[in-house]
Amino acid sequence: MCRAQERGRIMNKFADLVDQHTEELAALDGADAGKLLLLGKIIDIPSATQMLRYYAGAADKIHGEVLRVSGKYQGYTLKEPIGVVGVIIPWNFPTMMFFLKVSPALPAGCTIVVKPAEQTPLSALYYAHLAKLAGIPDGVINVVPGFGETAGAAISSHMDVDSVAFTGSTEIGRVIMESAARSNLKTVSLELGGKSPMIIFDDADVDMAVNLSRLAIFFNKGEICVAGSRVYVQEGIYDEFVKKSVEAARNWKVGDPFDASSNMGPQIDKVQFEKVLKYIEHGQSEGATLLTGGKPTGDKGYYIEPTIFTEVKEDMKIAQEEIFGPVMCLMKFKTVEEAIEKANCTRYGLAAGIVTKSLDIANRVSRSVRAGTVWVNCYFAFDPDAPFGGYKMSGFGRDQGMGAMDKYLQVKSVITALPDSPWY
Repeated sequence: MCRAQERGRIMNKFADLVDQHTEELAALDGADAGKLLLLGKIIDIPSATQMLRYYAGAADKIHGEVLRVSGKYQGYTLKEPIGVVGVIIPWNFPTMMFFLKVSPALPAGCTIVVKPAEQTPLSALYYAHLAKLAGIPDGVINVVPGFGETAGAAISSHMDVDSVAFTGSTEIGRVIMESAARSNLKTVSLELGGKSPMIIFDDADVDMAVNLSRLAIFFNKGEICVAGSRVYVQEGIYDEFVKKSVEAARNWKVGDPFDASSNMGPQIDKVQFEKVLKYIEHGQSEGATLLTGGKPTGDKGYYIEPTIFTEVKEDMKIAQEEIFGPVMCLMKFKTVEEAIEKANCTRYGLAAGIVTKSLDIANRVSRSVRAGTVWVNCYFAFDPDAPFGGYKMSGFGRDQGMGAMDKYLQVKSVITALPDSPWY
């Protein structure tokens, strides 16, 4: 690729071109994934260009270190591009996931092969077109549409791919790690599933907590890895919270994603639609109480009503497995200790939310919950400067933040003999 300063300039031009085509790009993601057109224009596309510009500024600021080696030697480190990076992204946020991986790899000087999800290839292809218009050299960003078992498998097993960055399910993450190990031991970073807890304490503003928890699970029709799908409410406000949450869910409008009045579009496809409905069946058969929703809605398409269960037990399938749909599990707790224990009762550790007016509770719980991101009195507060990734079976490695570039860099130590050095 080109010099560092030039990389930064081209990345900024790339961001400008993306901004200029916001309408078309949001429409492509809406058509492919059922995402709301309005939110695509005001959230997804602007977040993508913000990410690009953040890393464009880092392109000429990748430094090694001078080492204090013992003896008559001079030592320093170099940070070099890791090489060819394979990027495999999911269908729920086609634009944001594209730039979450590509943006830090570009200033590092890597070349990139992107495999978008087979359900949502259109915006990725458009981004490849805009990258060329921006002046990114041929071969630096390559978009290869295809299925996971063919195109994805080829990337993870290819002997000339030096690193793989994957966002998706834990099951496929395992397959990619195994494939990487069997080929050239390429490095792997994984951002996998989640079953994130939302913990609401007695001192919380109930209306704010209801709105946050509704957003946390029903935003993007629940097709988001950090969805606040397990909602724990302290017993003092539980009954009031339940009543208001049911009302809020029923007011969450499900409809055409190109209609600006819609709050939620359809599930991505028939497979996901049927998967979510199957989990709802499991919840009922295991004894959870269905408060609202639970059914398809509309006379066509894969729309599901916002769904709330209560009387959910920790060992139920709906409380342990990632549903990836608009299904909230409501549970009650008494003490801070109980809330922490319940929040950590999962194989996942991607995110968590805390709603409280107490700084002591916020500090204690945020340090006790095993999750890569903890939001206090907010949710979905993402920023390019805030590292993002998981604990436990939610994966490893971090996107966002300056440290994200480390995934795409090798560190080389250079030691030079200085036999006549006057000091060492």
